[in-house]
Amino acid sequence: TKIMSKTASKILVPIGFSDQSMIALGQAMNLAKLKNSEVVLLSVVEERHSMFDLLISNDDEISQLKKKVMDKLNEIASEYSEKYGVEVETMVAKGSVYEKVCEVAEMVNADLIVMGTNGSPKGITKKFIGSNTEKVVRSAKCPVITIKGKNHKDGCDNIILPLDLEKETREKVTYAIEYARYWDATIRIVSVVLRDNNKIRNHLQRNLEQVHEFITNAGVNCSSELLEGEKKRSLSYVVLEYEKNYESDIIMIMTKKEESLSDSLSVTARSIIFNSEIPVMCIHPKKRKHLGSTIGF
Repeated sequence: TKIMSKTASKILVPIGFSDQSMIALGQAMNLAKLKNSEVVLLSVVEERHSMFDLLISNDDEISQLKKKVMDKLNEIASEYSEKYGVEVETMVAKGSVYEKVCEVAEMVNADLIVMGTNGSPKGITKKFIGSNTEKVVRSAKCPVITIKGKNHKDGCDNIILPLDLEKETREKVTYAIEYARYWDATIRIVSVVLRDNNKIRNHLQRNLEQVHEFITNAGVNCSSELLEGEKKRSLSYVVLEYEKNYESDIIMIMTKKEESLSDSLSVTARSIIFNSEIPVMCIHPKKRKHLGSTIGF
């Protein structure tokens, strides 16, 4: 096996042994091949908190469980590594899933996390807010691709890029270009006018044109569309409906800066993550010293 340099790109895949995490792993392996990345598989043995568990649970049992999980993980790693020709590392951690995922991502310097989500649990919103997927998306410092649906093809033909008037547009566009090049995909930019407001419409239109030009100049195929949203429809609804026109493969959204401080994602981000049948890539804005006029659009 070849020795990977410390600077090699790494994709972290949390594995809970569900069908969904295995689908996520397949997608991560495809991407790792294109990006020339190493894949790190992480399983988290969750700490239990009930009194009964505390009484019977001893270190011996925990280490046996960790060993079982590690054996299973190593089995998956060697099977997938051989199949895709990609280096795969394995790790087992004990603790809370989302904390460990974010911790390990930083520790191995991952540039991407790919994880399965089973969509929003029905009923109790509280559970839904506390879901590991949402917490990872909110807390991770690198982009996170969440995968919900069952049918995913290898690679990607269309990247849906919803744009609003946020300052971090440039960062999201840069990622879209990078991934469009890996996949030889078309970027489909979309903005939505929810209110009949000419000033906003003109601003969005200018923004779309600038971004379209920027992507085209970078040598990537691109289309752009300004959609009229109906009053009772949310932004996420319009984006998810639009996506169906293209048999798209991924939606790229930005989580806002202030979201890391609040307890949940914006309604639009959350709604897209949990309702999209295609993968969603969430990009967390980097902390910048100053967002000056260098943004460009």
